[in-house]
Order: sequence, then C-alpha cells, then structure tokens
Amino acid sequence: MPTAAKLKVMDSPVPEEYYELKTRIHDRLLDQVDISKLETMDHDLLRGQLRTLVDKILREPGQRVPLNLQEKEKLISEIPDEVLGYGPLEPLLQDPTISDILVNSYRQIYVERFGKIEKTDARFKDNDHLMKIIDKIVSSVGRRVDESSPMVDARLPDGSRVNAIIPPLALDGPMLSVRRFAVVPLEMDDLIGHEALPPQMAEVLKGIVRCRLNVLISGGTGSGKTTFLNVLSRYIPANERIVTIEDSAELQLKQEHVVRLETRPPNTEGKGEVTQRDLVINSLRMRPDRIIVGEVRGKESFDMLQAMNTGHDGSLTTIHANSPRDGLMRLETMVAMANFEIPSDFLRRYISSALDVVLQLGRLSDGKRKLLSVQEITGMEGNVITMQEIFSFKQQGLAKDGSVKGRFQFHGIRPRFLDRFNEWGITLPKDVFTGLDEF
Repeated sequence: MPTAAKLKVMDSPVPEEYYELKTRIHDRLLDQVDISKLETMDHDLLRGQLRTLVDKILREPGQRVPLNLQEKEKLISEIPDEVLGYGPLEPLLQDPTISDILVNSYRQIYVERFGKIEKTDARFKDNDHLMKIIDKIVSSVGRRVDESSPMVDARLPDGSRVNAIIPPLALDGPMLSVRRFAVVPLEMDDLIGHEALPPQMAEVLKGIVRCRLNVLISGGTGSGKTTFLNVLSRYIPANERIVTIEDSAELQLKQEHVVRLETRPPNTEGKGEVTQRDLVINSLRMRPDRIIVGEVRGKESFDMLQAMNTGHDGSLTTIHANSPRDGLMRLETMVAMANFEIPSDFLRRYISSALDVVLQLGRLSDGKRKLLSVQEITGMEGNVITMQEIFSFKQQGLAKDGSVKGRFQFHGIRPRFLDRFNEWGITLPKDVFTGLDEF
C-alpha cells in the first residue's frame, strides 16, 4: 500500500487505498481489544475508548499515512462503527429521515427519503465486508444465511426489518434491504399532519376499531400498511388481551396486555419451522380478545378468517394488493392455494361474513402516502362480495413542484356500521361527513 501519496478520502468516489487502510487498522484494533467484554461495557464510554485507541494506532510507525484533519476524523469515527455497529450502514441508521436502505452491491447503497430514492456515497470494501455485516445482523436474532439458506429475514434491535439474499441466488454479490421504523411510532395526529387522511376520516377509523369491526388494510409495498396498523392499534382498549403474529416482529403496540409471537424458520436439518398458521391456531388457545396478524400471505389466511367468524371480532391484518377488490381476490386465492377444497361461493360468503371494512393505502408519485379508500363490506349479490365506498382520495393533477394535487371526498352513503357505533355508544362529530373538500 502506498504511504507517500496523500489519501483523498473525502472525494467521491473514495479510493481503494482508504478501505485497505481502514481494514488494516480494524484488524490491528481487534488484536488489542477483548471482544467478549465489549457487550458488557457502556456503549458511549466504549466508543470513546475505541476512538482513542484508533488514534494511537494511526500514530504507530508502521501505520503512518498523510491524512488531513477531516480525513483522520472520518477514519476514527468509521472504525468504531465497524466494531460496535454495522459499518457503513451505521450513519444511515442514525439518520431519522431515511425510511429504507437498499444495498445493491458492496459498491452501491441507496436510501429512501420522504418517498424518494437517492444514491449515497457510502459503500463497503468488498463482498466479504458486506457478508460480515449481514452475518452480524442475522446472527443477532438467531438466523443464518449461507449457500444452503441464501435468503433470510431478520430485524435490527430498533425493530427495523432486514432482508438479505446472497449468491448463488444474487448474481452480483450479496444484496441487503433495511425497512426502517420510527423510534417513536407515529400517531394519528402525525398522519393527519402529513396529510395522509383528514381528521373527519380519522374519527370514523377510531370508532371502527373501538366497536370491534374486523379490518383488512390493503396496499402495495412501501404504502405504509404496518405504520397504519400500528396507529389503529392505539384505539384498542387497554383492558383487552392482544395477540400479535408476525413473520418478522415490526409492530410497536403501546398497550401492556400484549402477547407478541414471531415465526421461526427451519434449522439446518430442515426441522423446527413454525409458520404463521401454526401461531394463529395456537393463539386461539391463548384467550385473545383481539388477534393482529402483521400480514396474511399464505395458509394462515383461512385460520384468520375462522377466528374473525368465531368470536374474535375486532381483529386487524394487512395484505399486499392494489385495490380493495384485489385484496379480497388475493385472500380468496391464498385460501384456495392452501388446498382446503372449499367451494368458491362458500369461501366468498365466509370472507364477506368475516371482514367488515377494507382500507386501501397507496404511495403517490410525489412519495406521499395516503389513505386512498375506505370501503365497507355489505354482503353478497349472487357470488360476488359487495362493497360500498364511504371515503376516497381523488387525485386532480400535479403542482409545478411535482406534488400531487387532490382532495378527499365522502360518497354520500351512510355506512351500515353506524348502527354498531350507536350500540357501542360511539358518537361522531356532526361535521364528520362534511368539510373534506377543504383538506
């Protein structure tokens, strides 16, 4: 490695010599610290000691490289991230404006801010470096990733969801995506402030949850389904027993009486797998008042419908779909794919009896997420599930800055669930079905 030439680490792209230097110092640092004791020490104190130690290593005769103050500070701050955190991902994980981190290869890291994707200057040294970080993430939650199991879902300590896929499935090297969640979960007032829905619709949704209607939240990837599910869960009374079932734990419920269940993948011998269906079936024996399934995506859909139809009303779940009608069709397809051999007419009647309300979320072209439609399931006509749209968002064009123009509207149909509201003593403001044009 050249030592005479000055490293321009602040330029973009960063030269390979910088990563070679950082690797050398990192290896030298690991020779001088006891890794087994790191977890027991105060994090802030340990970071300060590591910075001091890195500075000392840089002063050693064999490590002297001409670095200006900025370059040296960059190096001293990044190496503790390698030891204590997740390397180049660490500063991105500390940025509250970033909602997604997308690692396409060791050279390319993209992030999503405010609904827009942008490329960063951050990168890993090579594929081996990226694999070390992936191993560090997945091993912390008892998962593994290797050639025999090249795909994995995991989560970070803050609840952020991680998906990794490695060769031979990923042709260009390991790939990593991180779906981040707010440290402080959003509340309904935050969604109203972000113009995801108007206050009038929020009042109706509060009543829907409190009077124990079964709700299906539909939307595409990144439309905010989990966030919206979190927000709606705030209106479940504190005296009710809630059981949550997820593939990868993401929900952040604030109630105390919550039982959180998470699936388990098979071990190296292909045994020990626990599916969402297993957890839904088991949850029925746990005396739940409400069952919340993070996302229905397979055989558990039928057991979820059974729970909704057998006294566990007020349940909430999400599904990937582009419209409320597509959501119902996908639910029907998932049950059919589970080989239960249920006639389609009977299955549709079962779905229409189980579900009360479908909420459709979407992410618009300007990156903003909105509640696009609130639809009530009213029953069956022939072999078709009937729905009536209560509220919707109508897009009316784009502003000069690219933001979406539109308005929320009430369709003039009195929801049938208002009778349920009256039974539960839930009263709505007089203007709940008016004034949406001004929002």
